[in-house]
Amino acid sequence: MSHEQDLGEGKVLATNASVDAVVAALLALVGLVVMVEARRLGASWTSDGPGAGYFPFYIGLILAVGGLGILYQSLLSKKADRGAFIDSQQLRRVASVLVPSAAYVGAIMLLGQYVASAIFLAAFMVWIGKYSWLKGALLGVFANAFFFAMFEIWFKVPLYKGALNPLAFLGY
Repeated sequence: MSHEQDLGEGKVLATNASVDAVVAALLALVGLVVMVEARRLGASWTSDGPGAGYFPFYIGLILAVGGLGILYQSLLSKKADRGAFIDSQQLRRVASVLVPSAAYVGAIMLLGQYVASAIFLAAFMVWIGKYSWLKGALLGVFANAFFFAMFEIWFKVPLYKGALNPLAFLGY
Protein backbone atom coordinates (compact mmCIF):
# COMPACT_ATOMS: atom_id res chain seq x y z
CA MET A 1 0.00 0.00 0.00
CA SER A 2 1.45 3.37 -0.99
CA HIS A 3 1.90 6.34 1.30
CA GLU A 4 -0.82 8.28 -0.57
CA GLN A 5 -3.36 5.56 0.08
CA ASP A 6 -2.41 5.54 3.78
CA LEU A 7 -3.46 9.19 3.94
CA GLY A 8 -6.95 8.36 2.72
CA GLU A 9 -6.41 9.59 -0.82
CA GLY A 10 -8.57 8.31 -3.66
CA LYS A 11 -7.95 5.41 -5.99
CA VAL A 12 -4.91 5.89 -8.25
CA LEU A 13 -6.15 6.53 -11.78
CA ALA A 14 -2.81 6.93 -13.55
CA THR A 15 0.83 6.34 -12.72
CA ASN A 16 3.68 8.64 -13.68
CA ALA A 17 5.01 5.95 -16.03
CA SER A 18 1.67 5.60 -17.86
CA VAL A 19 1.35 9.36 -18.35
CA ASP A 20 4.99 9.49 -19.50
CA ALA A 21 4.21 6.75 -22.02
CA VAL A 22 1.18 8.56 -23.45
CA VAL A 23 3.03 11.88 -23.74
CA ALA A 24 6.06 10.15 -25.26
CA ALA A 25 3.90 8.36 -27.84
CA LEU A 26 2.27 11.67 -28.78
CA LEU A 27 5.68 13.31 -29.06
CA ALA A 28 6.94 10.52 -31.31
CA LEU A 29 3.79 10.81 -33.43
CA VAL A 30 4.29 14.57 -33.81
CA GLY A 31 7.90 13.91 -34.83
CA LEU A 32 6.78 11.38 -37.44
CA VAL A 33 4.17 13.78 -38.86
CA VAL A 34 6.81 16.53 -39.10
CA MET A 35 9.19 14.13 -40.87
CA VAL A 36 6.55 13.04 -43.41
CA GLU A 37 5.52 16.62 -44.16
CA ALA A 38 9.15 17.75 -44.36
CA ARG A 39 9.86 15.02 -46.92
CA ARG A 40 6.86 16.22 -48.91
CA LEU A 41 8.34 19.75 -48.91
CA GLY A 42 11.75 18.47 -49.93
CA ALA A 43 14.04 17.38 -47.13
CA SER A 44 17.11 16.78 -49.26
CA TRP A 45 20.09 18.94 -50.06
CA THR A 46 19.56 20.75 -53.35
CA SER A 47 22.01 22.39 -55.72
CA ASP A 48 21.52 25.74 -53.97
CA GLY A 49 21.48 24.45 -50.39
CA PRO A 50 19.03 22.72 -48.07
CA GLY A 51 15.49 22.13 -49.29
CA ALA A 52 12.48 23.66 -47.53
CA GLY A 53 11.96 20.56 -45.40
CA TYR A 54 15.61 19.82 -44.61
CA PHE A 55 15.79 21.30 -41.11
CA PRO A 56 12.19 20.44 -40.12
CA PHE A 57 12.91 16.82 -41.08
CA TYR A 58 15.79 16.58 -38.65
CA ILE A 59 13.87 18.35 -35.91
CA GLY A 60 11.06 15.83 -36.45
CA LEU A 61 13.62 13.02 -36.31
CA ILE A 62 14.94 14.30 -32.98
CA LEU A 63 11.38 14.54 -31.62
CA ALA A 64 10.52 11.04 -32.81
CA VAL A 65 13.71 9.45 -31.45
CA GLY A 66 13.35 11.29 -28.14
CA GLY A 67 9.70 10.27 -27.87
CA LEU A 68 10.50 6.63 -28.61
CA GLY A 69 13.33 6.70 -26.05
CA ILE A 70 11.03 8.07 -23.36
CA LEU A 71 8.34 5.57 -24.36
CA TYR A 72 10.83 2.72 -23.95
CA GLN A 73 11.95 4.01 -20.55
CA SER A 74 8.42 4.50 -19.27
CA LEU A 75 7.18 1.07 -20.39
CA LEU A 76 10.15 -1.25 -20.05
CA SER A 77 12.69 0.29 -17.71
CA LYS A 78 13.02 -1.06 -14.19
CA LYS A 79 13.64 2.52 -13.04
CA ALA A 80 10.31 3.80 -14.39
CA ASP A 81 8.41 5.93 -11.90
CA ARG A 82 5.36 3.85 -10.92
CA GLY A 83 4.16 6.40 -8.38
CA ALA A 84 0.72 7.95 -8.53
CA PHE A 85 0.28 10.70 -11.09
CA ILE A 86 -3.33 11.42 -10.16
CA ASP A 87 -5.92 9.82 -7.94
CA SER A 88 -9.70 10.09 -8.01
CA GLN A 89 -9.85 12.88 -5.40
CA GLN A 90 -7.25 14.96 -7.25
CA LEU A 91 -9.12 14.45 -10.51
CA ARG A 92 -12.35 15.60 -8.84
CA ARG A 93 -10.61 18.77 -7.61
CA VAL A 94 -9.19 19.49 -11.06
CA ALA A 95 -12.57 18.83 -12.69
CA SER A 96 -14.27 21.13 -10.16
CA VAL A 97 -12.31 24.01 -11.73
CA LEU A 98 -11.89 22.75 -15.30
CA VAL A 99 -15.55 22.00 -16.05
CA PRO A 100 -16.89 25.39 -14.84
CA SER A 101 -14.03 27.14 -16.66
CA ALA A 102 -15.01 25.43 -19.91
CA ALA A 103 -18.63 26.43 -19.30
CA TYR A 104 -17.42 30.01 -18.67
CA VAL A 105 -15.74 30.09 -22.08
CA GLY A 106 -19.00 28.97 -23.66
CA ALA A 107 -20.93 31.54 -21.65
CA ILE A 108 -18.64 34.29 -22.96
CA MET A 109 -19.76 33.42 -26.48
CA LEU A 110 -23.42 33.88 -25.51
CA LEU A 111 -23.41 36.49 -22.76
CA GLY A 112 -20.19 38.37 -23.41
CA GLN A 113 -17.09 38.94 -21.32
CA TYR A 114 -18.63 41.07 -18.58
CA VAL A 115 -21.83 39.19 -17.78
CA ALA A 116 -20.17 35.76 -18.01
CA SER A 117 -17.29 36.93 -15.80
CA ALA A 118 -19.65 38.34 -13.18
CA ILE A 119 -21.54 35.04 -13.01
CA PHE A 120 -18.30 33.02 -12.99
CA LEU A 121 -16.75 35.08 -10.20
CA ALA A 122 -19.90 35.01 -8.08
CA ALA A 123 -20.39 31.27 -8.56
CA PHE A 124 -16.80 30.48 -7.60
CA MET A 125 -17.00 32.69 -4.53
CA VAL A 126 -20.11 30.84 -3.37
CA TRP A 127 -19.09 27.34 -4.42
CA ILE A 128 -15.35 27.22 -3.70
CA GLY A 129 -14.95 30.15 -1.29
CA LYS A 130 -18.14 29.41 0.67
CA TYR A 131 -19.18 33.07 0.64
CA SER A 132 -22.85 34.05 0.74
CA TRP A 133 -24.75 34.54 -2.51
CA LEU A 134 -25.11 38.23 -1.71
CA LYS A 135 -21.34 38.78 -1.32
CA GLY A 136 -20.61 36.72 -4.42
CA ALA A 137 -23.17 38.56 -6.54
CA LEU A 138 -22.07 41.99 -5.31
CA LEU A 139 -18.38 41.35 -5.95
CA GLY A 140 -19.15 39.76 -9.34
CA VAL A 141 -21.17 42.78 -10.43
CA PHE A 142 -18.89 45.45 -8.96
CA ALA A 143 -15.66 43.87 -10.24
CA ASN A 144 -17.03 43.59 -13.75
CA ALA A 145 -18.55 47.07 -13.61
CA PHE A 146 -15.03 48.31 -12.81
CA PHE A 147 -13.58 46.33 -15.74
CA PHE A 148 -16.34 47.65 -17.99
CA ALA A 149 -15.49 51.22 -17.02
CA MET A 150 -11.78 50.59 -17.39
CA PHE A 151 -11.90 48.93 -20.80
CA GLU A 152 -14.95 50.45 -22.49
CA ILE A 153 -14.87 54.01 -21.11
CA TRP A 154 -11.31 54.84 -20.03
CA PHE A 155 -9.21 52.79 -22.47
CA LYS A 156 -11.86 52.71 -25.21
CA VAL A 157 -11.08 49.05 -25.86
CA PRO A 158 -14.34 47.17 -26.40
CA LEU A 159 -14.47 43.60 -25.20
CA TYR A 160 -16.77 40.96 -26.67
CA LYS A 161 -20.41 41.56 -25.71
CA GLY A 162 -21.71 38.12 -26.70
CA ALA A 163 -24.21 36.86 -29.22
CA LEU A 164 -27.12 37.95 -27.00
CA ASN A 165 -25.46 41.29 -26.11
CA PRO A 166 -27.22 41.68 -22.76
CA LEU A 167 -25.50 45.07 -22.18
CA ALA A 168 -26.90 46.66 -25.34
CA PHE A 169 -29.13 48.91 -23.24
CA LEU A 170 -25.96 50.74 -22.10
CA GLY A 171 -25.26 51.86 -25.66
CA TYR A 172 -21.96 49.99 -25.94
